[in-house]
Amino acid sequence: MRTALIGAVLLVAGGIALATGALPVGDAEALGIRVWPVLLFVVAITIVAELATAAGLFDVIAGLAARWGRNRAWLLWLLIALVAVVSTVFLSLDTTAVLLTPIVVMLARRIGLNPLPFALTTVWIANTASLLLPVSNLTNLLAEQHLGGIGPAAFAAASWPAQLVGVLAPLALVALIYRRELAKGYDAPEIEPVADRRLTVVAAIVMLALVIALVSGAPVWIPAVVAAAVLVVAFGLRRPSELRVGLLPWPTIVLCCGLFLAVAALDAIGLRRMLEAVVPTGDSMLALLGVAATGGVAANLVNNLPAYLAIEPAVRGLLPGLALLVGVNAGPLITPWASLATLLWHERLQRLGVSIRWSRYMLLGAILAPVTVVLATLALRVSSS
Repeated sequence: MRTALIGAVLLVAGGIALATGALPVGDAEALGIRVWPVLLFVVAITIVAELATAAGLFDVIAGLAARWGRNRAWLLWLLIALVAVVSTVFLSLDTTAVLLTPIVVMLARRIGLNPLPFALTTVWIANTASLLLPVSNLTNLLAEQHLGGIGPAAFAAASWPAQLVGVLAPLALVALIYRRELAKGYDAPEIEPVADRRLTVVAAIVMLALVIALVSGAPVWIPAVVAAAVLVVAFGLRRPSELRVGLLPWPTIVLCCGLFLAVAALDAIGLRRMLEAVVPTGDSMLALLGVAATGGVAANLVNNLPAYLAIEPAVRGLLPGLALLVGVNAGPLITPWASLATLLWHERLQRLGVSIRWSRYMLLGAILAPVTVVLATLALRVSSS
């Protein structure tokens, strides 16, 4: 509700800017044409993820991970991290934060392990490992347009060095902090039967087909909408009670629309000119680090989405564009509001009774974020040489 309220306030502010002429109608129309496929993808992929979870698919995956962990906490942790990476890369960081967090927390409790290493791994991977494909992060979808629609293959070919750092850096920190917890053993639980095996199989097939389609080069909203439609029909036939209005991520959509409109209004009254004067240009090592640092600082001050939208017009070229994504994707690990995924993750932890102080989270983030951003940017530059 708080997310929707903030979005509504921003929408009102944007509406005032439109009514007063501060934001030209033509600019607002151009923005709408640009972002509607992005927002449609967000709605569709959220429905897919929610229904796949309701079908028990993620529970089955978690149960298999517990068995494949061979009673070793560190191996289970690595398997959970792998699931988080795959979920983030193909289903977006918000999906990982919302759906995987409760599953890994309940799994850890069920086998008598501390849930915090698994929970922190989930939220950090959700942010830092969202660099590989356009679908991994809302900012990436916007960046793909800004970079001329380069497509998932070219995007991944350019961003994989940063993605690799984004995976390894948080894992190294979790392994260091929780080395004693991860050295423990556990008794593998029995895999509980799913409520409807046919739905689980359908969900698995749909997810596999969706992953293939998302990297095919087709506009990502098309396979996402088709996958959502298939699952809605399947649930309508077998478990219609699961089809509720709450499947729609309306608070997120309201917030995104508000942020888009507010940043467009600020851009119209001079934000772009100010940023163009301070954001480094070129693809030298120092320039790329400056762009990434600007993105990371701005994301932690306001939020990664408006930070990206504000800085994007001042950044030109593939490497600077990717450096900006490193800053706004891997950098927002310090303040709670820097990433929507982090807020959603913390909300899930509170519901599950897992406590982590924001002060501790911010301290760890202040260590991880600069290291990840710098190393990922260096990896981008070195790989392009």
